[in-house]
Amino acid sequence: MTIKEHPDWEAVIGLEIHVELNTKSKLFSRAPNRFGDEPNTNITEVCTGQPGALPVLNKEAVHKAVMFGCAIGAQIAHESKFDRKSYFYPDNPRNFQITQFYEPIIIGGKVVAEINGEERIFDVEHAHLEDDAGMTKHFTDFAGIDYNRAGVPLLEIVSEPCMRTPQEAAAYAMAVRSIMQYLGASDCNMEEGSLRFDANVSVRKKGETGLRTKTEIKNMNSFNFMELAVASEIRRQIREYERNPDKDIDKVIDQATYRWDLARKETVLMRRKEYADDYRYFPEPDLVPIVLTDAYIEKVRSELPEMPLQRLRRYVKDFGISPDSAFILTSDKPLANYFEEGSKNCANARSLCNWIIGEFAGRLKDTGKTLMDTGIPALEIAELVNAIEKGTITGKIAKKVADDMFADPTKTVAEIVASNPDYQPMDNSDEIEAMVNQVLGEHPQSIEDFKQGKDKAFAFLVGQVMKMSRGKASPKVVNELLRSKIEQSN
Repeated sequence: MTIKEHPDWEAVIGLEIHVELNTKSKLFSRAPNRFGDEPNTNITEVCTGQPGALPVLNKEAVHKAVMFGCAIGAQIAHESKFDRKSYFYPDNPRNFQITQFYEPIIIGGKVVAEINGEERIFDVEHAHLEDDAGMTKHFTDFAGIDYNRAGVPLLEIVSEPCMRTPQEAAAYAMAVRSIMQYLGASDCNMEEGSLRFDANVSVRKKGETGLRTKTEIKNMNSFNFMELAVASEIRRQIREYERNPDKDIDKVIDQATYRWDLARKETVLMRRKEYADDYRYFPEPDLVPIVLTDAYIEKVRSELPEMPLQRLRRYVKDFGISPDSAFILTSDKPLANYFEEGSKNCANARSLCNWIIGEFAGRLKDTGKTLMDTGIPALEIAELVNAIEKGTITGKIAKKVADDMFADPTKTVAEIVASNPDYQPMDNSDEIEAMVNQVLGEHPQSIEDFKQGKDKAFAFLVGQVMKMSRGKASPKVVNELLRSKIEQSN
């Protein structure tokens, strides 16, 4: 796929996705794996790297990793091993991380993502287990280290460099998040850092098959920011190549690590890139290999829940929901579960979907809240849709009822409608007919336009009647009366 502003260039993007697994304890210690506790309370001698402290592997973390591997159709290694990755930062008290560099637990696999209504398949290179570092917290005149996160189990999922646009990268990352949520392996809360992305980005001229020098963008925790950061880095690299047409292409871009600066809306250099040799990887001497049997792997595979892609296809088939809408629902498991709860008592599941992802979720945009946070029961949104279907209220009134539902989630739709006279539908056909006659008399040109095949003219007439009735007239009755009277005028 070409880059719109630079059609002669293409991007090559790979992602490293770090997912914190929601085990009860940490990867190599008995310390609790919890977010939000008082700093430095969920720690043991292993977490803080005390001399002589030995790691003990958490088998539940292995189980969750195997679940992910089975879900993406990967090869699960019958034997995998841990390695030491040496680096020196204050938030890493041992001065090394325990990871799987040489023999990871998951090899290969494919992730299916939805992009503009089309399914795309992305290749995973491997995924490995490792423990997380602590957190450095900066204050006005000092910094502190919270080791509560040190030792939390991570699954790092490394893609092949198979993405060509920032949109593809975001779609792939969203698909991975959905899979982890559906497996129940992680809450994938980006605000809390349990889902983080590193993007490896390079560009090349169209037609080239080799890879040019890549840069890495670290620790992005938003799909939107990732798209912006990757797009910015693509533009920066193309700009550098075009400014230096006579320079050796291997020397134009330095292999380096960048971060996304939201205020400047560009990637900013953090440090020159380390290479694998800099980390001095060697086999972890304190842990034995992970050995898995075929029977264990097949048992995990047989117990997998419904995956997001399967649920998406079911929504399209059973409910008649569009693929785009089904993708929005199924990309977020809690939202999909919310929809399913409402669909149990709804006459029109497709309309329910539209109200959930449109009118209701749309009001929460940029608030940081989800629909589930509001306290509005899914069954009440279903009742709102049912009321529209029965003609009890109109769509325009329903939007006002939705406002009241947000204002007081404890009230039912029936209570809200019954308590407000303005929400009572206009069922007096003589009154509606008088409005129709008045609108037709005031807009003869619209009548002629409709007779000449202009459907927008009819929609205009309907709108005028609905406006006059303050949205209380039944759209069905208004349509029938307008058509009847226009036909009679021929």
